[in-house]
Amino acid sequence: MSITLRGYCYLDSLQPHLASFIGTTARGFLPVPGQASLWIETAPGMVINSLTDVALKATDCQPAIQLVERRYGALELHHSDKGQVLAAGDAILGHLGLNEDGRVKPKVVSDQIIRSIEPYQTQLLNRIRYGQMIVPGESLFILECVPACYITLAANEAEKAANVNLVEMRSIGAFGRLYMGGSEAEIDCARDAAIAAINSVTGVEGKD
Repeated sequence: MSITLRGYCYLDSLQPHLASFIGTTARGFLPVPGQASLWIETAPGMVINSLTDVALKATDCQPAIQLVERRYGALELHHSDKGQVLAAGDAILGHLGLNEDGRVKPKVVSDQIIRSIEPYQTQLLNRIRYGQMIVPGESLFILECVPACYITLAANEAEKAANVNLVEMRSIGAFGRLYMGGSEAEIDCARDAAIAAINSVTGVEGKD
């Protein structure tokens, strides 16, 4: 069976908004701010079951997410000891016979900023969000990337760089998508940090 490591994304320190968002949406063992986190994405999806087993037997990491879809599988692992998270990554890579650069290189699919967002549009967004609300007059940053799991890196680095709110994030499936709100200047800073984070990741070119 051919296996593709679509995503291998290490976050050195979960930022407060992202950690809280995971806690709102995940069904596993929930992380707290400051913990290190590893996101794995595979094709086909069923492979994620054995990778979870390998990582948990090798380390004391806890999983917040293990999801199997028809095409893709996703796993999140976290721990307060960064060494444990890195060891989990090494165990997964060893099981697959790959190194970190064997992952698919992410790319930005689209990005846009809507300035001084209108009240009716904020109402639409707030109905579908699991993160913080956006209010009229704020700027809205929307980012799409592929593979999906790297949107977590974009969100984490954007939050490090700017005082913004994580409105919604979708990190599983064909595309990752991020919505962030804040002042115009802070959103511009967040956008630059998010895109730079995606572009900094090395790997092989994806087929889709």
